Amino acid sequence: MISLTEENYLKAIFHLRNDDNTVTVNELSKFLNVKMPSVNNMMKKFAQKNWIIYETYKPLRITEEGNKQAALIVRKHRLTEMFLVEKMNFGWENVHEIAEQLEHVHSDIFFDKMDEILQYPKFDPHGEPIPDKEGNIIALDLQKLSSCKIGDPVIFSSVTVSDDEFLSYLNSKELELGKKLQIMEIEKYDQSMSILKEDGNKITLSKMVCDKILVKR
Repeated sequence: MISLTEENYLKAIFHLRNDDNTVTVNELSKFLNVKMPSVNNMMKKFAQKNWIIYETYKPLRITEEGNKQAALIVRKHRLTEMFLVEKMNFGWENVHEIAEQLEHVHSDIFFDKMDEILQYPKFDPHGEPIPDKEGNIIALDLQKLSSCKIGDPVIFSSVTVSDDEFLSYLNSKELELGKKLQIMEIEKYDQSMSILKEDGNKITLSKMVCDKILVKR
């Protein structure tokens, strides 16, 4: 059975891995707020389980099995978030911390039943894809709102962070996933954006906020 600590490392690897399927010990150390010798020790254990390829002074290369195990932890987290929103009427800003706790439940039947009740959703409440039972995940072609140009029509599709403060802020602006947006103006001084929403209302968003919003054309 995978320990809680190992699951936290696996999830960190999932979020930090680069396009070439690598991650560094230093990145993991900073992300998890754990000292590098402890990370090295854990990665040696992961290498023994064939989750990573560990070579001293080189980036950690994640194996196919390592990717699968990491994705399955994320699957439990995102399914839980979706269940809390869809079946228990939680706001999308209130589910992350609860899912952090429930993702460590070791029962495939529990999460399979949750998936069935939800009718096998492909995305979580924050627009992030939910890995399937084999750890496969849908590849999304999204871009930051901050990278768009004046006149671009886009669809609000996901967020890069799911902390309650940020999501509550989006709620206050009545921004919802799946809604159409159009960039009306970009302020030269601070790159803040004037956005026309689908309901016809205009809002202004800072570059910091636009960096955290993912859209598709």
